Amino acid sequence: MKHTVMGSLLVLVILIQLLAVKPQAYKNIFILAGQSNMAGRGGVVQDTVTGTTTWDGVIPPQCNQNPSILRLNAELEWVEAQEPLHHDIDAKKTNGVGPGMSFANSMLNKREGFGVVGLVPCAIGGTNISQWEKGKVLYKHMMRRVKASLNDGGSIRGLLWYQGESDTVNLNDAQSYQTRIHKFFIDVRNDLQSPLLPIIQVALASGEGPYKEIVRQAQLDIELLNLRTVDALGLGLEPDGLHLTTSAQVNLGQIIADSVLQFVPSSNPQQLVSPTTNRNEAPTRPYNCASHNYIFPLTFVIIIFLIFL
Repeated sequence: MKHTVMGSLLVLVILIQLLAVKPQAYKNIFILAGQSNMAGRGGVVQDTVTGTTTWDGVIPPQCNQNPSILRLNAELEWVEAQEPLHHDIDAKKTNGVGPGMSFANSMLNKREGFGVVGLVPCAIGGTNISQWEKGKVLYKHMMRRVKASLNDGGSIRGLLWYQGESDTVNLNDAQSYQTRIHKFFIDVRNDLQSPLLPIIQVALASGEGPYKEIVRQAQLDIELLNLRTVDALGLGLEPDGLHLTTSAQVNLGQIIADSVLQFVPSSNPQQLVSPTTNRNEAPTRPYNCASHNYIFPLTFVIIIFLIFL
């Protein structure tokens, strides 16, 4: 009798634990890479006397926290995302508002049932495209973070790229930009084994040197399947004439989200395929981590419980 009671209690505990298990929401992972305007300098101001920079701390409602928006921190852990997204990644600079949180909130607002948005910040301010070449530090750091982001399931849904201001300083850098950025995009897709990975590239709104138009034209002229270019030209700039304001970053994030959503059929948010995909090209099938979270059928557990009674 004692063993029967103990067995019944044991099964009851197991039953309670199983009922508490719920499938995890599907994690849609996006890479945020490039330089300072992707890292975010919205609201960052410089003291004209001391030369120090500070962030004003203003977070617009479009960038508010949401339990369904996560970020991969510097320790490669998923945490609830909040501004500034790059504070521990572009750690040597003062970070403010970027396009990431506005993008993520816009995705959730415009596509019901999309799941969890996982952001992987990788942008570093002041970097030239040559520093992002495969095999170099920034590329290795990005790929290490991206691959770590998949440890708990989900799939990489796109690369959000905003870079090029540093390549406007030197004529040779500006003229070679298109070749370098094309190779970078191909290398990322190859290393992630995702030949149709959606890429959203931002065309420059500003530049550090006189060759902005050469770099912009390179960005606008590049042609790759599943690559879309959104134009930041005309968005508001901070007094430094280089970085987007907070409101401009909000607008940019929403523009990027609209572009990404063109890849996402409303009937199936877990499939990211360009409407222009060639029928002869097999679309990348995302790994659905939710489909690998199992719960024992309640009826089966009850039957076991009755057997022990």
